[in-house]
Amino acid sequence: MAISFIRVDDRMIHGQTCTRWSLEYPCDGLIAVNDKAATTAVLKAAYKSASEKKTFVWTLDEWRAKCGKVLASKDRYFLITKDPIDMKKILVDDGFDPGEVKTVIIGPCNDRPNAIKLGNNQSITQEEADALEAIMQKGYEVEFALIKESAIGNWKKFRSQFGY
Repeated sequence: MAISFIRVDDRMIHGQTCTRWSLEYPCDGLIAVNDKAATTAVLKAAYKSASEKKTFVWTLDEWRAKCGKVLASKDRYFLITKDPIDMKKILVDDGFDPGEVKTVIIGPCNDRPNAIKLGNNQSITQEEADALEAIMQKGYEVEFALIKESAIGNWKKFRSQFGY
């Protein structure tokens, strides 16, 4: 299994991701997909140094070029994007099939203008809601959890707030 965990987290790589979630979903490395982080040297370096695990910070195009190698790998990776929109591009628009993993965990999403607060540090915009709806319609479970013990529920619980 090449992908062991799928997460959307506006901080992408940090202690919770690397330590707490890897207890639930063992991994050998982390793949963060975000154009800005991958093309900003200081951000890329910060993310790569945030974990002792093998860490890659790629643009969406780099991900598209390398995802086949990831699937063929014997190593297990977390696939992380900063927002639901990029995750939708990967899972829905590009049709990437991560294999057995059919749950997308939504972690921290900061409060922002035009975002609806669903829980502590979990706010999403209508555009992000549209992406989550598309991910769910593609057959994925979408769970909101900063950490497993503090999960606030599945997308199905919140989707009516966004017109679904």
